[in-house]
Amino acid sequence: MQTVIAFILIFGALVFFHELGHLFFAKRAGILCREFAIGIGPKVFSMKRNETLYTIRLLPIGGYVKMAGEDMDLTEIKPGYRVGLLFNGEGLVSKIILNNRDKYPDIKVIEVESSDLEHDLIIRGYGDEEEDESIQTFSVHPEAMLVEDGVENQIVPYDRQFGSKSLGKRAMAIFAGPMMNFILAIVLFWIIGAFQGILVDDPKLGTLTKDGSAVSSGLKKGDLVQSIDGNEISDWTDIQETIQKNPGKEIVFIVDRNGKTLEIPVTPKEIERDKKKVGVIGVYPPVEKSPGKVAASGFTETYFWTTKIGSMLGQLVTGKFSIDALSGPVGIYKSTEEVAKSGVIYLLKWAAVLSINLGIMNLLPIPALDGGRLLFFAVEAVRGKPLDRQKEGIVHFIGFALLMLLMLVVTWNDIQRFFL
Repeated sequence: MQTVIAFILIFGALVFFHELGHLFFAKRAGILCREFAIGIGPKVFSMKRNETLYTIRLLPIGGYVKMAGEDMDLTEIKPGYRVGLLFNGEGLVSKIILNNRDKYPDIKVIEVESSDLEHDLIIRGYGDEEEDESIQTFSVHPEAMLVEDGVENQIVPYDRQFGSKSLGKRAMAIFAGPMMNFILAIVLFWIIGAFQGILVDDPKLGTLTKDGSAVSSGLKKGDLVQSIDGNEISDWTDIQETIQKNPGKEIVFIVDRNGKTLEIPVTPKEIERDKKKVGVIGVYPPVEKSPGKVAASGFTETYFWTTKIGSMLGQLVTGKFSIDALSGPVGIYKSTEEVAKSGVIYLLKWAAVLSINLGIMNLLPIPALDGGRLLFFAVEAVRGKPLDRQKEGIVHFIGFALLMLLMLVVTWNDIQRFFL
């Protein structure tokens, strides 16, 4: 149960902040966002606030922000339609009733002659009454609702559609999702640094465990290690490697303690780690909690993991990294289960690394991903005009289908690895 909760919280946070980036910059650009969804599939929870429906959906494998004008969600009212009109206090049409008009006794019913709900925001038609036989023109409120089968959908004037915005605003609304994943990782590394401290790669001893051989041998926190068994020590990595290479063997530390040079023999305890026998003495590296170091760590850790994940992706392209090593939702769940056993700090670090991974993957120039969208924007910038939307839609559909196929392959590999 602990693993399930940890997985849901981590996944939910990564998707939430990713989609929040899309939502914030889309709204800032004036784009109507119909829905902000965490997960896909049937709705588990929904709440409408202002123009946007916020939902949590059943399957935890993604999320989306539904921006007006992207999915051909514009309703066309053709000539000959009989619709009902409701008006606000200013005499503007506030609701257009497409069917079930008998449920609205105060509506004005017209036969549509023409309508423009994108640019001029008007609807023309003939009234039902004999005195209304001439064509009348009605002005439509820019936030009027189209009502069909009792379900209301806000009309989308052209200036509220995704495609009406400048190339820069559209690109920012798409790029903001991955960007938020990197920002989230930075913040998580800040939190880790504030609680745990930042590792200092100095040849000093940090906190010592009570039952370790370091304490029993006389070593103390803050000792500056000059050499071990005659080998000069320059940083913490040298100390760690020397200890691990000598399980069960006595090694001699030469340390500086408050200006005094001491010679202290220590015997590392032998343990098994990753199927290898290594030595430990019960000592941690020195840490620092200064605000400057903590602030810098968010950026340096994010940069480190970004380059590492990027390098692994490069190996995948060149064939040095097998597709069998990739993990899908099942693999991530199992990894989360292992990490959860180590404590909250490790879970936070795992979430930060996953957030970076999500940001990088979404920036890949693959159709259906944010990077694919940005690639089309780059082509538009070079051409000076957008590509045909129908053709672009076909490319994204093919890309989505291939991604789903890859997801199935990776998930099957995970199932075989962990359960078969």
